[in-house]
Amino acid sequence: MTKQIHVGAVAVGGGAPVSIQSMCNTNTADVEATVAQIRRLEAAGCEIVRVAVPDMDAAKAVGKIRGRIHIPLVADIHFDYRLALACVDSGIDKIRINPGNIGGEERVKAVADACRCNGVPIRIGVNGGSLEKPLLRKYGGVTAEALVESAFGHVRLLNQFDFDDICISAKCSSVPVTMKAYRLLHEQCDYPLHLGVTEAGTPKQGIVKSAMGIGGLLCMGIGDTFRVTLTADPVEEIAVARDLLRTAGLRREGVDLIACPTCGRTKIDLIAITEEVERRLKGCTKDITVAVMGCTVNGPGEASAADVGIAGGSGEGLLFRRGEVLYKVPQERLVDALMEEIEKL
Repeated sequence: MTKQIHVGAVAVGGGAPVSIQSMCNTNTADVEATVAQIRRLEAAGCEIVRVAVPDMDAAKAVGKIRGRIHIPLVADIHFDYRLALACVDSGIDKIRINPGNIGGEERVKAVADACRCNGVPIRIGVNGGSLEKPLLRKYGGVTAEALVESAFGHVRLLNQFDFDDICISAKCSSVPVTMKAYRLLHEQCDYPLHLGVTEAGTPKQGIVKSAMGIGGLLCMGIGDTFRVTLTADPVEEIAVARDLLRTAGLRREGVDLIACPTCGRTKIDLIAITEEVERRLKGCTKDITVAVMGCTVNGPGEASAADVGIAGGSGEGLLFRRGEVLYKVPQERLVDALMEEIEKL
């Protein structure tokens, strides 16, 4: 089990539930726009949110933002240690930084001292695109071993100044390299790990990369918090993250919709019906499994674990609950009948 840190009121590691993160794409200095986006993320289920702090205007906005949101706020900082100090003074909940790129040891010590005195943890964020040149030469490019060695170098730098309230991420755009790096970190340290596949791309490919990379690691028991990175509205990341946790068996909140593939036995427009059921269940928070099956031959049997489901037939279908048929339903009423039954659960 990893050690535990606290990001505001959210525990990370040490057996705490795996937490969902995202990052704003607004100008952090624009307090109104950033707060509005964070509130949308909160409503979607985001539990920790990060903002970019590229300059002092953004650093000065951090305190104003923090006072108007309900989830912990993380400052993403590169190069300028003064921005980290300003954010700590403003009440930030966590700093994301590479200690090796903020200057000399006296600057690292200043950040470590400030964070320690204010109970602010630091995420060491190693990225394949910013690996140190000596490591790239040593390993012949971006490898899992290079990412891990870079991370441990930054850990030693913070440890040198009596700071150990650390979380580690080691991301790159390659899913196999990222997964291997996290497996190595999991084997070699007990720091909580922030998972992610960086630069995953548009939702179409980003969801696949995240499902393989993040989801695969979660199924192996690796990871304490994570962000799905998509080239899209950050709110879309949260829905994917929740689905990943549910699919990995780490959370049960919300509906698990299962549906069979179409085949020659299908007598209903299964694709359209499934899409309609998915749309109408979008706001449902019940911890249930709902099945949409194409035929009555094996629908209730294959989906016998579902709390409720429908199976298509010729002109009519079946409504069933945990494999037991309740009654037949005209095809045009299948979805309505299903939703009525869900209301009773």
